[in-house]
Amino acid sequence: MTAYVIVDAEIQDEERARAYRAVAVPSVLKYGGRYLVAGATPETAVGSWPAAAVTTVIEFPDMDRLREWHASAEYAAAKELRAGAFKLRLLFAEGIAAA
Repeated sequence: MTAYVIVDAEIQDEERARAYRAVAVPSVLKYGGRYLVAGATPETAVGSWPAAAVTTVIEFPDMDRLREWHASAEYAAAKELRAGAFKLRLLFAEGIAAA
């Protein structure tokens, strides 16, 4: 069953954010991830949302592959670059079976 990484990020240092993306994107692709939404500024429909926040949604073939990516050496390098680049909220969610 597909699995998703849902990212809510407020960029704090654009230079560090670019360095993070340069390492993170290839790691995602290597583990079968596919970007569905990448760094989009969301439109608030209800409630409030930080003005500086961007949203990313990444699809993986399944939760095992998603977790393998997140624990990988390739992504570990990106995690180091991430420090100070973003205020980050990261969610893992499993999709539903096709009808």
